[in-house]
This record gives sequence, C-alpha cells and structure tokens, in this order.
Amino acid sequence: MIFSSKETNTSNETEERNIPLFGYELLREDILPELLGKEHNTILYWAGKSLARKYPTSSFEDIINFFKKAGWGELLLVKEKRSEAIFELTSDLFSNKKELATPLEAGFLAQQIENIKGCITETNETPKNGKVKKVVYRVKWDLNDHTNEEKS
Repeated sequence: MIFSSKETNTSNETEERNIPLFGYELLREDILPELLGKEHNTILYWAGKSLARKYPTSSFEDIINFFKKAGWGELLLVKEKRSEAIFELTSDLFSNKKELATPLEAGFLAQQIENIKGCITETNETPKNGKVKKVVYRVKWDLNDHTNEEKS
C-alpha cells in the first residue's frame, strides 16, 4: 500500500508524491516505541498536542481535513454534545494491525478542540476490531476550566 500526498513545487502546481506504507509503519511501529521506551504512548499524545499548536485549525471540519491530508485516515464526527464529542477514525493503516493505538492523533484532536472550545480538553481512545477496524475518540472538555486563549 502506498500513501499519496500532495506537494507544491516551485511553479505552484500541486503534484502527488507516493510514500511506501512499509516505511511509515517501520517508523511508527518499530523505531518510535524503541526510542521512546515504555512511555511512548504518553509521549506521542503530548507530541500530538504540540503538533496541533503548530498547525492550528478553527473548526471540526478543518480537523477532519487535516487528518486526511496527514494520511491518518478518515475522521468522522459521530456525535457532539455540550461538553463532549465522539469521533471515529478509519484507515487502511489499521487493516493488518493486531493492536490499534493512535496516541499522536488523540493528542492532536484534544489540543485542536481545546483551542476551538477554549476549555481544558482530553481525548480517550478505544479501538474497535469489528468488521471494519476503527478507533473511537471520546473528547471531553471542561466548561468550567477555561484556557487563557478562550474564544468568545
């Protein structure tokens, strides 16, 4: 399987570049856990939050588009309540995996929604190994615990 990504060249034309999935999986599944040790999921969650601060979005739709552009998969907003949202992520990356863990994406999602809502936010992920493998994200924000960057 090959990832496709669009890249802008010097003449402002958009071209596709293919990245082998095997190379991505080597980095994600073998090298990062070895380098980061037993705390790699926690570190990747916080790295996702940091990444979100570097690539801010302004809406759930923008977050969904970012996931697609980053090659993380198809993110779907399933339900939104007053202080919670539920998303599902499906991806071709999940087809051969025994265990699904996406802490980078979970941290990214938490920080983006924290930025949008202006409240302290966290994301919990639950892998689902049904007919279609997916990860369900439950994102909760505390309406009583505002960030300094609160939106009005």
